[in-house]
Amino acid sequence: MEFESTFGTGAPLLGMVHLPPLPGAPRAPDDGREAMRAAVDRAASDARALDRGGVDGIVIENFGDAPFYPDEVPPHVVAAVTRAATAVADETDLPLGINVLRNDAEAALSIAAAVGADFVRVNVHTGARVTDQGIVQGRAHETLRLRDRLGVDVGVFADTDVKHSAPLTPAGYTAESFADTAERGLADAVIASGPGTGEAVDAEALEAVVAERDRHGLDTPVLVGSGVTSETVADLLGVADGAIVGTALKEGGETTAPVDADRVADLVAAADAVR
Repeated sequence: MEFESTFGTGAPLLGMVHLPPLPGAPRAPDDGREAMRAAVDRAASDARALDRGGVDGIVIENFGDAPFYPDEVPPHVVAAVTRAATAVADETDLPLGINVLRNDAEAALSIAAAVGADFVRVNVHTGARVTDQGIVQGRAHETLRLRDRLGVDVGVFADTDVKHSAPLTPAGYTAESFADTAERGLADAVIASGPGTGEAVDAEALEAVVAERDRHGLDTPVLVGSGVTSETVADLLGVADGAIVGTALKEGGETTAPVDADRVADLVAAADAVR
């Protein structure tokens, strides 16, 4: 994919659609059809609010499905995310991304191909991380070959030092892994996040990722993946090439609350002051 032409800007703001618990998840309603209706309705409503607020793209993920499967999710999860993503695609023409937690890139790519999405987010694309699901390993070799087999121009946005995880590698390797993710893993964009959902990325860590990108002579975009607010977005876009925003766009700043179009508009306005 071509990053800037996809989003219509070189510094896109991507808003999150955090799906509620899907059928089969521990916290889903007992009535599976009710759970599916609730997820579809929320996805469509959040997509409309994000579009009205002025974001440049949307990412949908099965956020409410904790505890997450570490790698492959079962077919009912793929089906449910596909249905919710179709509802989002029906509501807006904004570029769409798919993330299947915790790390099912094959499912995300397959859903993206089915609904015409533009990119996927992969939490662990190369290397390995210790997570609450155990050790999660990257499968870049499988993900890129599947994309070729499907014949779709779907970008792979891959995390580095992904939130809710710790490295298996020696201290100081994180920045170096940018080259593995982008140059060897062929990621189309790299995401730098804070330690958890809604938590700010460390400024020095973000600068280190960008510096490592530049040192290797790469032009892979770097996105901030968590903790972005109206107060911080301008400074962050002075370093990074875009941001994925969830919690700050929700009613009351609560991650699981509905998207607030006014909060979206405030953050977009703050970003527009510098881009």
